[in-house]
Amino acid sequence: MRRPRIEPQVWRAPAASPASPDPLPPLTVVPVNGVGPEDVLVDKGHVFTGVDDGRILRLTPDGRRLDLIADTGGRPLGLEWYPDGRLLVCDAKRGLLLVSRQTGEIEVLVRGGPDLRVCNNAAVAEDGTVYFTDSTSRFDLEYWKADLLEHSGTGRLLRRSPDGSVDVLLSGLYFANGVALAPDESYVVVASTGSYRLDKVELPSGRHTTLAENMPGLPDNIATGSDGLVWIAMAAARVPALDLALRLPPVIRKAAWMLPESMQMKDKPVVWVRAVDGATGRVVHDYRGVRPDFHLVTGVREEDGVVYLGSLEERAVAHFSNPPK
Repeated sequence: MRRPRIEPQVWRAPAASPASPDPLPPLTVVPVNGVGPEDVLVDKGHVFTGVDDGRILRLTPDGRRLDLIADTGGRPLGLEWYPDGRLLVCDAKRGLLLVSRQTGEIEVLVRGGPDLRVCNNAAVAEDGTVYFTDSTSRFDLEYWKADLLEHSGTGRLLRRSPDGSVDVLLSGLYFANGVALAPDESYVVVASTGSYRLDKVELPSGRHTTLAENMPGLPDNIATGSDGLVWIAMAAARVPALDLALRLPPVIRKAAWMLPESMQMKDKPVVWVRAVDGATGRVVHDYRGVRPDFHLVTGVREEDGVVYLGSLEERAVAHFSNPPK
């Protein structure tokens, strides 16, 4: 399949902030019968996830049983709980969905299309307000690397109100990704993978501030844990070749993008998650390690001291116990 054209923008990546991560705690890897369980959601030890053929699955706490909840017919990414008990699903192809855990029935809240190119991740308020990201208006999900290389900043943080209206809270984001809501709903945080930062929008004023910037890795999905911290899936460490490429004239990046996949720049496999204080951005936990059977962490969820992980490319989810400080 021919790759889409890119129109690169020159950008000088800021130097990465120092990082001294702790060793990754012992990791339990649990297979699933599907590729790319990108996000994870937890209910009493049961893990919900979506895979690349459209299925939404529920894994029992012991990892021995996998139930089919629904099939969106698209590509489910971020998962959240809706106030009425249904699953809120960010589907990269179909849009923002509600899914019944009992029947698999699907309701479309915001339809995917030109106005919602890649519905990626979300957070839900108690009244049913949904904060969610449209990663890019330029490329479909399979070409997410093109958006990072082009660096044109077309991602957005959106809000769907209970009356069905949708408005833009923040635009100009570089591959808008994870979303987390403060426990008291006083602010919402959004991750920009392509600019290595987390932005915070105060509610209800809409005032925009920076929570974390110049991060040493690529932030993907984020989620507010049961501990009140903002947990961050760090998909990969920053790639020096990409930072360098973003400074180069557009014609060079256009040529690089058209190279065969085997010649494209690669990141080193890593399992990496962080947790920061949502008020100050202070790093509270930072775990990093290498496993032969798990990498590219794109989803994270902390629940009662256990940290669950999803991956865009693996056929498994994983979890570890968060060591007490």
